[in-house]
Order: sequence, then structure tokens, then C-alpha cells
Amino acid sequence: IGKGSFKYARMLDKRKAERERGITIDIALWKLETARYYVTIIDAPGHRDFIKNMITGTSQADCAVLIVAAGVGEFEAGISKNGQTREHVLLAFTLGVKQLIVGVNKMDSTEPPYSQSRFEEITKEVSTYIKNIGYNPATVAFVPISGWHGDNMIETSEKKGWKVERKEGNGSGTTLLEALDSILPPSRPTDKALRLPLQDVYKIGGIGTVPVGRVETGVIKPGMIVTFAPSNLTTEVKTLEMHHESMPEALPGDNVGFNIKNVSVKEIRRGNVAGDSKNDPPVGAASFNAQVIILNHPGQISQGYSPVLDCHTAHIACKFKELVEKIDRRSGKTIEEQPKFIKSGEAAIVVMEPSKPMVVEAFSGYAPLGRFAVRDMRPTVAVGSRQVCRQEAPHIWKGHQGCTEGTEEMNYNTGRPTGCPVSAAAGCPIPSLYLPPRTVFS
Repeated sequence: IGKGSFKYARMLDKRKAERERGITIDIALWKLETARYYVTIIDAPGHRDFIKNMITGTSQADCAVLIVAAGVGEFEAGISKNGQTREHVLLAFTLGVKQLIVGVNKMDSTEPPYSQSRFEEITKEVSTYIKNIGYNPATVAFVPISGWHGDNMIETSEKKGWKVERKEGNGSGTTLLEALDSILPPSRPTDKALRLPLQDVYKIGGIGTVPVGRVETGVIKPGMIVTFAPSNLTTEVKTLEMHHESMPEALPGDNVGFNIKNVSVKEIRRGNVAGDSKNDPPVGAASFNAQVIILNHPGQISQGYSPVLDCHTAHIACKFKELVEKIDRRSGKTIEEQPKFIKSGEAAIVVMEPSKPMVVEAFSGYAPLGRFAVRDMRPTVAVGSRQVCRQEAPHIWKGHQGCTEGTEEMNYNTGRPTGCPVSAAAGCPIPSLYLPPRTVFS
């Protein structure tokens, strides 16, 4: 295709369109073995036209590897106000990826080649930005590399041997591979109920329907009866595989494919969530309370604003149904009740209403499914998390079939009243139906 720089990217880009255009369009999963870990590489697109697919891949990661180009003008374009470097780091942190490695690539194209001063300049500027987002630069490995020539990828380059250090843990080294080996394994919530957002669904000849995704909480194993939300479709897991190897069970962090019985590939899709039918299965939310922080909106956000909400692997248009209160983004204290609008830099409690049911869990119960990004066209305008509705006085729920008015206790893991007969199947029509006294959020 006449694009030499795409020489090695072709290995991960399998689609015909990707190879013809010389860009990554969808995500791809590959296996890598280091001295300490089996690593699943999620290759995500960097082009702004495919940011939705990038979010799907990023939402499944334990650690993000941010590749920035060191070439003159290239780094400056990416780190500019509307550049993709800023966008990708912000989305990674928003989606819960708390570990970061920065690969400063194309060091062979600096002036002069392999310039240490250029590397230090980039490190300083990226450190300032990621610190403002929430990362601690002292825990981030910055690795000078040249993917084209293989410098500092697997073996230490003679052209630049600056040491890579990590202030937490015992990681050190000079290569990108050693930086991957320095990743700290996150704690895995195996004690919670199963939540597995679907990345894709495949129809495989001779086998059948195979959903693919990452286990976020709980455990999945063959023979388990699972429910897919929001469609409320129930079936049995027949077999379970990771990287083409059969597994007796999969734990949080595992990217797996599993064969299911009597379900068409058309009945489930990316963005659906699988859960254990017998243990707090997921349900679709018709509306929910959320705490949002407006990051970058050119005007004011009022009731009725309808951007796209990206939560785990789901991407659905969502309306700001009600602006409940404007709050201090640090203390959480109420600044203004029932505000007319909110704008960049402000935080608020709002009621969100998806255009169709989607699985958004209470952040306090299932954090990976409780945080989200808000996009208008392509740019990210806000970030947020689903909050559980709680009241200072006894709970009073507006009457509906199955729930009674009175003092039902809230289940803070599910965001639904304890004992609500419809909560496990159809979903309880709160939290948007809360009543006074003043609502508090946790």
C-alpha cells in the first residue's frame, strides 16, 4: 500500500479495510508471554473516526500502553487541545485503567536521532497532562523506543539505554517488555456476582454461537446458566476457552470465548452483559442517577441534552432527563438544587435516560460497569458514574407493581430495593422515581 510505517501494524490488523487504508479500525486480541505474565494485547484504533471501538478495547484493560510519536510536529499534534493523545489518556482513566505505560516511539526520527533532550521534553509534557487527569507520573514508566528498528522493544538498544524505573512495586528496566513485566496485578473481585460485558459475538461453523468478552467480576464456568441483559435471555454455557485453550473456569481479567446453547448470533450483541442467572443477574436500566463531571463542552448542558454514553462495551444515546443538583466536584456538597444548566468544569447529580435499556450498574457494587464517558459526536464532553439513590429519612418508593410504598431497604450492590420481586427480571423502575425528603447519593 506504499506505507512503510505500517509494516508491523499489519500483523495485528486483520481486516481487509484496515490493510488497504493503513489504519486500525476495530480492536484485536493477541497473546504475549513475558517472564512473569501471559499478556493479552488489546490492539485499539487510534484514529478519531473509530473512537467508539477504541473505548470498547480500553474498557477491558488492566494497563494502558500509550504510544506517542517523538517526531517533530507529530507529538505536538497529538498533545494539542483536540489531539488524540489527550483524548485516549482521558478515556483510559475514565474507564478505570489505573496503570499506564508511555512508549515514546519513533526516536529514530528525532533531530538529532535518538535525542535524549527530546525524550525528556516529551516525558515532562505528558507527565504534566496525566497528573491533571489523575495518574501519578512517578508510577508511570516512560520508555524511549523505535518500533521500526526494534530499539528498546525486547532488548536494550545501544543507541539509548536510559533506565526505566517504577516508584511502586519492584519494576525496573530499559525495554517495553520489561515495563510490561512491571505491571502490578490488580485485585480481582471473584466474590461478587458474574459480570461479563460482550466485546463481540461470533458464529463458528460446527460449534455455534460464541460470545467473547472479559470477565469483570465473578466467575464463569461450563455448565453455568447465564442471563444476558438487557434482553433477559437465559441459556447454558457449554464450553469455555481463552486463546484457543479450554478452561475449567474464567476469573476477573480473563478474556474468554464461550459456546452457548440454542441462542442465535442475532439475539445478543456487543454491549450486552452476561451474568449468573442464580446470583444477582444483570438487568437493563430504563433510567438511572449519575454523578457527572463536565470536561469539555462549548456551551451549556440543559435538561433534554442527548449525547452518546459509553459504558463498558456499550455505546447508546442517552438523555439528561433531569438536572437534580449541582455539586462541588471535590467535597460532593450541594451548590445549587434543580440548576437550569451545567457547564465545563462543573459537577452535578443528574437523571440519565438511555434511548434503549442498557446495563449500567451502581458504581459502589460493580465499578467496571458503573463508570462511563459521555461523547457528543466524537469529543468526550463528560465523565461519570452511576450513583445509588439513598434518603436521609425512611425510604419511600413510588408505588408500582411488585414494590410497596414504605421503608424498603436499598440493596447498594444492585441499586434496587431489597426484596423487590421484579428487580431480578424486569428491573425496578427506580432510581428515577425517588420522592422527597432530600436525596443523598453514595
